[in-house]
Amino acid sequence: MNPIKPLLGALLLAAATAQAAPPADVSYNWRPVAIGGGGFVDGIVFQPAVPGLAYARTDMGGAYRRDTATGPWQPLLDWLPLADVNLMGVESLAVDPNDPDAVYLACGTYTNPAVPNGAVLRSHDRGRTFQRTDLPFKLGGNEGGRGNGERLAVDPNDGRVVYLGSRLAGLWRSADAAASFQRVDSFPDSAWRRDASDGAPPSWGGSDGKATINFILFDPASGQRGQPSRTIYAGVSVVGRPSLWVSRDAGATWAPVPGAPTQHRPMRASLASDGNLYVAYASDPGPHRMKDGAVWRYDVAKQTWADITPERPSATLPFGYATVTVDPANPQRLLASTAGRGAGDQLFRSTDGGATWTSLFPAARFDATAAPYVADTPVHWMYDVKINPANPDHALFTTGYGGWETLDLTQADSAKPTHWQVMSSGIEETVALALHSPTKGVPLVTAIGDYSGFVHTDLDKPAPGNPRRPFFGNTHDVTGAELAPEVIVRIGRPRDGGKNLGYSLDGGKTWREPATVPDPKSGDGFIAVSADGKAWVWTPKGGLPHVSHDRGDTWTAVKGLPAGTRVIADRVNPGRFHAMGLFDDALYASTDAGLSFSAKPLALPDGAITRAAARGNNRSNRGDDRGGQDRLYATPGRESDLWLAAFHGLYRAADGQAFKRLPAVSEIHAFGFGRAAPGAKDPALYLVGTVAGRYGVFRSTDGAASWLRINDDAHQWGLILQISGDPKVFGRVYVGTHGRGVQYGDPNP
Repeated sequence: MNPIKPLLGALLLAAATAQAAPPADVSYNWRPVAIGGGGFVDGIVFQPAVPGLAYARTDMGGAYRRDTATGPWQPLLDWLPLADVNLMGVESLAVDPNDPDAVYLACGTYTNPAVPNGAVLRSHDRGRTFQRTDLPFKLGGNEGGRGNGERLAVDPNDGRVVYLGSRLAGLWRSADAAASFQRVDSFPDSAWRRDASDGAPPSWGGSDGKATINFILFDPASGQRGQPSRTIYAGVSVVGRPSLWVSRDAGATWAPVPGAPTQHRPMRASLASDGNLYVAYASDPGPHRMKDGAVWRYDVAKQTWADITPERPSATLPFGYATVTVDPANPQRLLASTAGRGAGDQLFRSTDGGATWTSLFPAARFDATAAPYVADTPVHWMYDVKINPANPDHALFTTGYGGWETLDLTQADSAKPTHWQVMSSGIEETVALALHSPTKGVPLVTAIGDYSGFVHTDLDKPAPGNPRRPFFGNTHDVTGAELAPEVIVRIGRPRDGGKNLGYSLDGGKTWREPATVPDPKSGDGFIAVSADGKAWVWTPKGGLPHVSHDRGDTWTAVKGLPAGTRVIADRVNPGRFHAMGLFDDALYASTDAGLSFSAKPLALPDGAITRAAARGNNRSNRGDDRGGQDRLYATPGRESDLWLAAFHGLYRAADGQAFKRLPAVSEIHAFGFGRAAPGAKDPALYLVGTVAGRYGVFRSTDGAASWLRINDDAHQWGLILQISGDPKVFGRVYVGTHGRGVQYGDPNP
């Protein structure tokens, strides 16, 4: 290795960064592209002191506040920067029933060694601002069992006391309203250490054999205002040994609850005002499929248990129970939800403390107007159900795509149907895998994880639904023809026996399937469409690129490209395609509409250090990182004019010349083009990354000579995967996030 090259690369990087002044800010108005839900809302907590005030947590998209009983949800964690993306997964949330403005979030997405420890975010203005308490352990807001809880709980008699049950580190207590935490050493190791016989999958719990504490529950009747409650329950995710524990001396000592079931895991619990404790049990942590489960009632005064399971799982219909909840206004009224029920989860209601149950869904009516795509998706992952303490007719339940609510729950008591509507307005928790804004027609087409993607005719109204057929479980890429914008092509993981490619010839109004596909098993990879829409090049993930000139009736293996190489279309010449092999020092070009490619040296001015840095960041040598870095782009309106958005810098090869490094940009996470500014000769550039030492979302209207930061500290959304301007509207930009949906911004007047 030549020791001069790394030094030279570092000097070039420093020089490029120093050549431009720090970017100024420009004010933007940011709004979500309306989809509605899209991810796992795994917990809801009402603030009993304020009618209509509620909070929701998600597994990877932050937390939300609802200020009125049926209003839109407001995001609370959009201010989290990329450096704190691990906090976007909310493990648990809690309110202080005696302080209407207090809310606490236990944040941390994963427990693996590569991520930082978790933190508790505490607010005393209903989540408008937060203070942070770092924890000495990790949390798993997007891991198995994330629908259990709540693991975070505020003592209803003494708001200074906050308990947190962890996945890997036992039970923790705060005596100063979550400003600091101390481990509760009196909670026995035997209660939360996992052994190999409990049936948990290897990923459940830590490698040191520790199991998750699923919930903490205070008995408010066991104390008085200003003094800690004496009775506290803790549920632990183990089977075959005591899993429900109680302290009757404010946490000083703990013991198993006598006679508690041990054949399943306690998932959630609810304590009624008449002294009965209700516990939902399941064989597995969830949210995957279950084998078995039950609902039990514990008479605390008599210390007796009763099995009140609404419907018994069977070998032919296995499932568990995720939650049981009590109407705060009537201890006899209960709701219980199944989990992992293959035929669709069910919600049961009892008006006699669980002696008898009625299944609500067979007669229920569902209105998906607020998120039409959910009409295609069965109710699943119903891990939390809540009854509004201010209105016994109002109930909500969560799902893997948001949730539903009813305003006529008690109609079921007189054998009338209940009516449910989507409750997710304001919650946007999708993952954007690709964005396409056509040169004419609809504003935006999105490729979304877990769904078929969406054609957004109105950015502020929910899209009509999953485009089909084909119907995708994931849409991995979507693109269109620059000069024929009515042609749009998308690829994804098929469902319902369909193909893994779909195309539209009318701008997304209708969709078709091709006669054949090059790889029926792969729905991943990249799709490129020639400027006139007649040639399609698909590179299945890790596979050989194939080209079709007849809308998928036939496909031909592309000549001259290594497997896995991402191909892009020239934005002007229909016969031209481009590709790059970053670690191969190769730039590929096709002049026969994608049938064959020729290679020439890539020849980056500081390529050695850029490629070494990229390799050190473990990025693909074919440039297929979903965040946009180390990828090639073709300039709108200019033939063979290319940009390379490398992770460590921005390069341009104008008019077929060699690549030159542009100043100021030192890191790129996403890159795209938009309509040129009035009078400008270059299209607008949009970039997520670091410019002149500052991270953010940026726009340039002069070919990257200068940049403006267009987001602000309140709009950072953790991890951003995609960015694209709108070729029809100057200044409009779309930002695809990892868990906060798709955001769009327009310059403020």
